[in-house]
Amino acid sequence: MQSDQIELDRHDRRILDALAKDGRMSITDLAKEIGLSKSPTQARLRRLEAEGVIAGYRAMLDPVRLGLDHVAFVEVKLDDTREAALKAFNKAVVQMPEVEQAHMMASNFDYLLKVRTTNMSAYRTVLGEKISALPHVSSTSTFVVMEAVKEFGLGDVT
Repeated sequence: MQSDQIELDRHDRRILDALAKDGRMSITDLAKEIGLSKSPTQARLRRLEAEGVIAGYRAMLDPVRLGLDHVAFVEVKLDDTREAALKAFNKAVVQMPEVEQAHMMASNFDYLLKVRTTNMSAYRTVLGEKISALPHVSSTSTFVVMEAVKEFGLGDVT
């Protein structure tokens, strides 16, 4: 993971904005979109990839159409927050396909997980048999999503 912020000019930001909207855009179309010729656009794109600003490309899947429309946020408290315990929890949680996001928090709980399942019954199983069994979990609290208002991407970076 890159930790240093990269300096971006307006052309770099326009590249990022265009690709965030259409990651399959051809280099020719991208060059037209940002107002540069093909060669400098391609050089900038390669630099943004090499510097880790563009971490990769992937298809955006619609979880609702895949039957994964039950979303819950789970606050997780650990019984031990020393480095070894945190590493053990992190290693285990990244192996769970139902956990879409996991964030260590500066709060009265230690982690916030975004969990996606097919329904409440499947979620109860994931909570009871997987999340509660993760290393050092002492308690959880669940918040069920009623409607996703905004979910995707960074949006406009220009």
